[in-house]
Amino acid sequence: MKRYLKYARPYRTAFILGPVLMIAEVIGEIMLPKMMSLIINNGVAERNSGYIISMGLAMAFVAALMAICGIGAAYFSCKASVSFTSDLRQELFAKVQQFSFKNIDQFSTGSLVTRLTNDVQQLQMVVMMCLRMGLRAPGMLLGALFMAFIMNARLAVIILVVIPLLAAAIGSIMYLAYPRFTVMQKKLDAMNSGIQEALTNVRVVKSFVREDFEEERFNKANTDLQSNSLRAMKIVMATMPVMMLAMNITTLAVVWYGGNLIIGGSMQVGDLTAFTTYIVQILMSLMILSMIFLNFARAMASVKRIDEVLQAEIDLTDDKAAYKDLEVKEGRVEFKDVSFSYEDGGAAPVLEHISFVAEPGQVIGIIGSTGSGKTSLVQMIPRLYDASAGQVLVDGVDVRDYSLHHLRNGVGMVLQKNVLFSGTIEENLQWGDENATMEEIRAAADASQADGFVTSFPDGYDTDMGQGGVNVSGGQKQRLCIARALLKRPKILILDDSTSAVDTATEAKIRESFNTALKDTTKFIIAQRISSVEEADQILVLDDGRIVGMGTHQELLESCEAYQEIYYSQREKNEEVSA
Repeated sequence: MKRYLKYARPYRTAFILGPVLMIAEVIGEIMLPKMMSLIINNGVAERNSGYIISMGLAMAFVAALMAICGIGAAYFSCKASVSFTSDLRQELFAKVQQFSFKNIDQFSTGSLVTRLTNDVQQLQMVVMMCLRMGLRAPGMLLGALFMAFIMNARLAVIILVVIPLLAAAIGSIMYLAYPRFTVMQKKLDAMNSGIQEALTNVRVVKSFVREDFEEERFNKANTDLQSNSLRAMKIVMATMPVMMLAMNITTLAVVWYGGNLIIGGSMQVGDLTAFTTYIVQILMSLMILSMIFLNFARAMASVKRIDEVLQAEIDLTDDKAAYKDLEVKEGRVEFKDVSFSYEDGGAAPVLEHISFVAEPGQVIGIIGSTGSGKTSLVQMIPRLYDASAGQVLVDGVDVRDYSLHHLRNGVGMVLQKNVLFSGTIEENLQWGDENATMEEIRAAADASQADGFVTSFPDGYDTDMGQGGVNVSGGQKQRLCIARALLKRPKILILDDSTSAVDTATEAKIRESFNTALKDTTKFIIAQRISSVEEADQILVLDDGRIVGMGTHQELLESCEAYQEIYYSQREKNEEVSA
C-alpha cells in the first residue's frame, strides 16, 4: 500500500482534517449520553427546571458543534478520496497508454476499462469510508467502553464477552469475502468485454442478423455475474442480521441486569439510560467496523487488479535507447535478416529472414496473400512490435536506439482498420498536426481526394464525425485517414491496404499526389491489387512470411512465379468484369 501514499500527499490537508473533525464529532457523541444522565439524575429526579434548561442548552451547543464537525469531516473526506482516486486513475491511464499491443492483449480492453472505472471506484469508496468511519468507529468504541466502565464496571463486563465473538465473526467475513469479490470482478470484466465487442461491431451483428445470439451471449455473462455477485453479497447480507442480533441480546442483558441494580438501589435510572446508550454505541461501532472490513476486502480485490496494471512490465520501451534526441531525417529503411514471432518461446515465426533496403523518397510496394506477414513487416518500422531476430534500421540506426516519440513522429501510418475519433473532421485531421492551418488541412484533404466530399457537407470541416466516424463511408474514411497522415509530413509513410475501399481512378489520383506532396518521403504501400503498386520503385512479394520476389513490376513479371499468378488472375477477373 506504500505506493499509494504518493497519491495522498498532495491532499494531505484534507486527509488530516477529515479524521480530526470526525474525532471531534465522536467526542460530542460520547458526551451527550452522560449529559442526559445528569439531567435525569439531577434535574428530573430533583425537579430542578433551571438545571434541566442549562444542561439542555449545553447539549444543544454540543449537538450544533457536532453537526458542523460532521459536515466538515464529510466534505474533507470526500475531497480527499475523490482527488486521491482521480490521480490514481490518471496514472493508470498513462500506464495503459505506454502499453505495447502485447500488453493490451494480455489484459483485454474490457478488463482495462473495468480496472480504470469500477476497480478505482471501489477503492475510492473504501478510502472515503475509512476517512469518515475509520476513526469514528474505534473512537466511539473506546470512548463508550471507557465511559461504561467508569459508570459501572460490573455491568460493562457483559460487553467484553460479546466483543471477542463479534471480532471472530468479522474475521470470518473477511476470510470468506475476499476470494468471492475477486471472482465477481473477473465476471464483470467478462461482461464488459462482451458489451464492448457487441457495440463496436454492431453493424456486423445486424448485417448477419445475430442480435439473438448476442443477446443470449450477454444473458449468459450477465447471469454469471449475477450469481457470483449474489454469492459475494451473501456475506454482506449475513453481516447486518448477525450484528443486530448481538446488539439486541446484549442490550437486553444490560437492561435486565441494570434493572436489578436499580431495584437494589445501587444504580440510578439516568445512569442506566446512559449506559444503555453507550452499549448501543459500542455495538454500532463494531457494526461499522464490520462494514469497513467487508468493503476493505472488496477493495483489496480491486487493489490487486490495479496493481497488476501498475506493475505490468512493458515489453517495448525506449529506456535503453542510445540516441534519445535523434530524429528521423531522411527516411532510409533497411531490414537486416529480420525474423518475427508474436509469441516468445518457440512459436511459429510470422516473418523469416527478411532483408531489403528502401532508399529515401522511394515507393516500396508490398504484395502477397492473406496472412503472408505484410502488416507485421511494416509494424516493425515504428516499433509497434520488435523484431525477434535481426535488425530494422532507419537512417542507418537500429529503431531500438531511437526514442519512441522521435521514431514514431517520423513515421506516418494509415492502418488497415481506419480509425476516426469523436469530434469534427477538422479536429480529426489535426491529429496529423495540431497546429495546422485551415489552408494546410484543405491541401492535405485535396491531395487525398477528400476535400470534394467534405465541402459537400453542410458544415464542411466542422461536420461532427460521431464515434468512430459512423457518418462517412468506408472510402471516405480511408481518404480522411490518408489526409491525416499527410498533414504529419512524415519521412516514412506506411499505407496498409488503405485504398481498398477507393475506386481505381481515385486511387490513381492519390498516388499521383504523393509524387508532389511527399516527394522526399519513403512510402510503403501494402495492397491487394497489383495496379496499386505496379509503378513502385521496388515491389516485395511475400509468401508465408518470406520474400519470394523483389524488384520492379516488369522484373517480377519475368522472374517471380507468385507475382505472375497474382497478376494474371487479377487481369482475368478484370477482363471478365469489363466483358
